[in-house]
Amino acid sequence: MFRAAIPLLRTVDPAPKGQQAPAPRIDPPSGGRDAYFDNAKYLAVVLVAMGHSWEPLTHSSRAAMALYMTVYTFHIPAFILISGYFSRGFDFTPAKLKRLITSVAVPYLVFEVLYTFFQRWLQDDPHEPISLTNPYYLDWFLAALFVWRLTTPIWKLVRWPIPLSLAIAVLAATSPDIGNDFAIRRVLQFLPYFVIGLHLTPAHFELLRKRAIRIAAVPVMLGAVVFAYWAAKHMDVSWFRQNDPVQNFGMPAWVSPVMELALFGCAMVLTVCFLALVPRRQTWFTKLGAGTLYGYLLHGFVIKMSRWFGWYDAYSWVRTPVGEIVVTVLAVTLITLLCTSPVRRVFRYVMEPKMSWAFTQDAAALARAREGTAEAVPASSPR
Repeated sequence: MFRAAIPLLRTVDPAPKGQQAPAPRIDPPSGGRDAYFDNAKYLAVVLVAMGHSWEPLTHSSRAAMALYMTVYTFHIPAFILISGYFSRGFDFTPAKLKRLITSVAVPYLVFEVLYTFFQRWLQDDPHEPISLTNPYYLDWFLAALFVWRLTTPIWKLVRWPIPLSLAIAVLAATSPDIGNDFAIRRVLQFLPYFVIGLHLTPAHFELLRKRAIRIAAVPVMLGAVVFAYWAAKHMDVSWFRQNDPVQNFGMPAWVSPVMELALFGCAMVLTVCFLALVPRRQTWFTKLGAGTLYGYLLHGFVIKMSRWFGWYDAYSWVRTPVGEIVVTVLAVTLITLLCTSPVRRVFRYVMEPKMSWAFTQDAAALARAREGTAEAVPASSPR
C-alpha cells in the first residue's frame, strides 16, 4: 500500500533545445497548510473523544464495546503516523529545538500541573503530588512525541528503521520491568507508527486517492466492526492501550509478539482505510485541524469529571441505544468546540508560547540584521 510511487510534480514547460530542463518541484499546499491533513487530524481527534465517551458504556453494551475496540485499533496509530510525517524535517538546529520546547515540552509541563490541581479539586486531596516524570492521563502523548522527535535522526540513519522499531515494540510488550517514567512503555510500543510516518512521502498519500482503495476501505472498516463485535467477548480491551506487558494478561511471553504483530497489522490496515476516506477538499471542519492538540488536552478535564461525578450512572437512559447516540453527539460537539479559534486564542500562551525571553539570540542572525540583509531572522522565531 505504501510502496514508493512517483511524487506529484508541478507541470513545467519543456526546456528549449540544448538547455537542461528545470528540476520539477512538488506543489506546496496553499496557505502553508494542507486541507487533507487538517481534515485527518480533526477526524482523528474526534475519534479520540468518541472513544473516551464510549468507555463507560462498554461494560453494558456489546455494540459500544465493538465500536470502542475498532476505534482504539487505529485512531492513535493514525495520529502518531501523521505526527511522524510532519516530523520528517526535524533536526537539532536551534530553531527546531526551540519549536520542540515551546510546542511540546512546555505544554507537557503546564498540563501536568493543571491536571494535578484538577485532580486535587475532584478528590478534595490537597496532597496529590505533581509528578513531571509520570504523565497524567492524556499528557502521555506529549511525552512520547518529545522522545520520538528527539530520536528522528536515528531513524533516518539506520538501514532497516521500520523492522527495528517493530522489534523494539515487541520487546517492550514482553518486558515486565519497564517503568512508567515518561510513559516509556507506550513510547516504545507505539514507536513503529511514528517511524513509518517519518518515511512516508506525499506520493504515498497520493496512492490513497485511487478509487479502488477508497471503495474497498468502506467494507473493510465495516468488517472490522463486525469482527470486533465477535471479539468483544473473547479479548481484553487493554491490549489496544499498549500500556501493559503480556504478563499482566496472565499469558506466556510467546503470546506477546503474536499479539503485537497482529495488532500492528490491523492498525495499519484500518489506518490506511481511514486515511483513504478522509476528504481532501476544504470542508467546514478543515480549519479545526489546526487546533486538535487543544481539543485533545482540554477535553480530558470533562472526561475526568464525567467519571468522578458518575454522570453515566446517574441517568439510566444513557445506557440505552438512544443514550449512546446522545453521548456520541455530545462528545463530537465538545471536541469540535475545543478546537475552535476562540479557545485557541485563550490557551495559545500555554500551548504555543513564543518564549523569546528564554532563548539566546543567534549571533549570525544578529549580524545579518545589522547588515540589513533580507535573510535576517531572529533565532527565537520558528521557521
